[in-house]
Amino acid sequence: MNKKTRLMASLKIWLVIYPSITLFLAVFGESLAGLPLYQRTFILTISLVPWMMFVGVPLLELLIAQFSGKASAK
Repeated sequence: MNKKTRLMASLKIWLVIYPSITLFLAVFGESLAGLPLYQRTFILTISLVPWMMFVGVPLLELLIAQFSGKASAK
């Protein structure tokens, strides 16, 4: 994988994970505040990693393909 491809993959992941973490913490932050850090981290990752891999990134790639005009080429 070349540097440009890795950079684009990193950017896509960041575009999905940053708003996802922000929304998760806005919704559940107070409820989880009483838990130890390792438990909060576990709950955050166990819910957001599958979201990112199976929904967030594929959805972002679909949107990018539609806006770039590559969707009609498939």
